[in-house]
Amino acid sequence: MFALVDANAFYCSAERIFDPALRNKPLVVLSNNDGNAISRTDEAKALGIRMGQPAHELAPLRRQGLVLRSANFALYGDISARVVDVLREHAPALEVYSIDESFLDVRGIHHVIPWCDRLRARVHRHTGIPCAVGIGKTKTLAKLGNRLAKTSGGVCQVSSSDSALATFDVGDVWGVGSAFGKHLAAHGIHTAAQLRDASGDLIRQIGGVVLARTQRELQGHPCLALEESPPSPKQIMVSRSFGQRVSDVDALAQALSTFAQRACAKLRRHGLTTAAIGVFFSTDSFRPEMPQYHPSATIGLAHPTDDSRDVLAAVFAALRQRFRPGYAYKRAGVILYDLAAVADRQPDLFRQPVQSSPLMSHVDAINARFGRNTVTLASSLVHGMAPAWSMRQAARSPLYTTRIDQLPHARC
Repeated sequence: MFALVDANAFYCSAERIFDPALRNKPLVVLSNNDGNAISRTDEAKALGIRMGQPAHELAPLRRQGLVLRSANFALYGDISARVVDVLREHAPALEVYSIDESFLDVRGIHHVIPWCDRLRARVHRHTGIPCAVGIGKTKTLAKLGNRLAKTSGGVCQVSSSDSALATFDVGDVWGVGSAFGKHLAAHGIHTAAQLRDASGDLIRQIGGVVLARTQRELQGHPCLALEESPPSPKQIMVSRSFGQRVSDVDALAQALSTFAQRACAKLRRHGLTTAAIGVFFSTDSFRPEMPQYHPSATIGLAHPTDDSRDVLAAVFAALRQRFRPGYAYKRAGVILYDLAAVADRQPDLFRQPVQSSPLMSHVDAINARFGRNTVTLASSLVHGMAPAWSMRQAARSPLYTTRIDQLPHARC
């Protein structure tokens, strides 16, 4: 038996914790560079705001009380960790599925619905985050239960024989999506109940083992186990669209240096090394009237590393190879490939080992305690005003929980 705990409009709920004036108001959190809506409160949905709707279409709704916030992922990540901490205290086993979703193993828990309701109340009391809980014999059924819980009081249990399965569009079933949904619709399968009852041979013909597994889950046969330890990533990418277009090679190098160091910090958190570095930067594809150039390069390393300096040397080599003046670049990124565990790294008999790991560990520890970029390589240093490549975040809330200089003030 599984329970899926899913925070309600998580990004918006996190904003409301520290700004009570936002409660009961239509609120939308925008994506990077304040591009489009990625989280909406119920009040915002009532105004007809769609997920992914461009920000420029939302501005007129401010006259109706709409509040826009820039994404504050440092805050959301910290609040997410607090929610998970509460869940871990009470759940026998847990899988963190996303920043706002966690699967729980609730086998053996008597009176599971009241138990989940108490857990939901505890999460809200300790973190300020409201959530809904779906319960099912399989992960897929728990997902469907969670969708119902959003509108039916907070906790909902769904079984394989539940008549509610007939109310779910097949494309909304976890693991189906729009592509499989179109193929299923062509065969007269439009609801979750119809997918559950369809011929197994037909389902395998349409979607192979993946879709067959989803069907089995809808029938109440668990096919997806709880993953308490997330798998190691196959690659790590850090990329951003720039707030303003960049033509200067030094500004582009500064951006790539920042992205490379963030990617390396993630690499070390996973206990991995990289042996190949990918670099890309591109002009604005949405402005076809402007000169277009979309270069990329991959640099192989002689020896696997987790040292930011080694990675940065490869990044700058790729930049020198591919940069062309005269173009206005809008996006760039760094990708770390060929990842392997540090313990699996083969020593080189003909190369004196460089003791870089202690240094990188100290850098990571300082940045974790005092904030990102407290210690950084000189190539990414920013003096004075924010660089042109930095993201637009005109309405970002303070880093309430991760920067000591931005702690909220209480006035008595």
